[in-house]
Amino acid sequence: MKTKAAVLRGVGQDFEITELDLDPPKAGEVLIRYVAAGLCHSDEHLRHGDIVPRFPIVGGHEGAGIIEEAGAGVTRLKPGDHVICSFLPVCGHCRWCSTGKSNLCDMGATILDGVLPDGTYRFHQDGEDLGGMCMLGTFSEYSTISEHSAIKVDPDLPLDKVVLIGCGVPTGFGSAVRAGEVKPGDTTIVYGVGGVGHNALQGASVAGARYVIAVDPVEFKRTSSLQFGATHAVATTEEAQALAVDLSWGVGADQAIVTMGVVTEDVVSAAFAAIRKGGIVVLTGLAGPANKTVHISGFELTLFEKRLQGALFGSSNPFDDIPRILDLYRAGKIKLAELITTRYTLDQVNQGYEDMMAGRNIRGVIIHD
Repeated sequence: MKTKAAVLRGVGQDFEITELDLDPPKAGEVLIRYVAAGLCHSDEHLRHGDIVPRFPIVGGHEGAGIIEEAGAGVTRLKPGDHVICSFLPVCGHCRWCSTGKSNLCDMGATILDGVLPDGTYRFHQDGEDLGGMCMLGTFSEYSTISEHSAIKVDPDLPLDKVVLIGCGVPTGFGSAVRAGEVKPGDTTIVYGVGGVGHNALQGASVAGARYVIAVDPVEFKRTSSLQFGATHAVATTEEAQALAVDLSWGVGADQAIVTMGVVTEDVVSAAFAAIRKGGIVVLTGLAGPANKTVHISGFELTLFEKRLQGALFGSSNPFDDIPRILDLYRAGKIKLAELITTRYTLDQVNQGYEDMMAGRNIRGVIIHD
């Protein structure tokens, strides 16, 4: 079949809207019609070379849609099912899945190639194979994906809102609740309050943090953060550290969660300085793989028993945590619709990223026709 998609052909280029050929699902795969796709910074990293995939690639890794067809051997999903996609596939059997760390599943090794588990591609154009970002390619009207990448949800849930639970919400929420281990009464700092950072604020608040400090140079984001669990909002790392020390009677923050779009050494160092003895710095944001963004004192790390923790998908388990977050949404404990600043058509994908980089959006969402 044919599908309209946004394709990235190289570093420094814009997404190109084009028509592709799409293969039907093979064994263990499903054909999905995407209803919505989130505009996450990770796809922008592809354009800037901070993450280098196999080009050309169909963009988009945050998606929700409806199953159109199921391949041989698929038993969990059937045509008509509503699903949220996980940008990390979960096999359920590897060392990491079997020990409760399915965000590290070995099946994720090829997500930047966009190849499916059998080693072949489903998107094609003029004899060339195209991958799908994170094996999904949600910037396409249709895609053929692995059943290991789709979580069935109740049909009454609004897919144009719960789409955010495919990446940004659990990544931020888990960075606080899972990786950061926020406990009732804690003081938590979140550096960078965009689409992921806002959900770190929600996670810290739901977990019972007494003080949640949002740090962002963009006034719009600081103001918005106060509606998502932040008790304080400041513009600089210096203000955040002084405030955390003051609020904790000289002790320091229990957690410092780094969710900025492009991580810098200065912010990591500031986060490390802001936490108390035994505190945790959570690194969720990214920089280019060649950038050394962590330069800290081993003396302080050892004698104060501070911790530096990386977090992929917020250290969450997709098939467990996505349903849990949906339950919180149903209960009114977390916000989703309020995270969405602007909705776009697929043709407006480049405008969406321009708006994100200019600080005009908390989250943009593409609504497929």
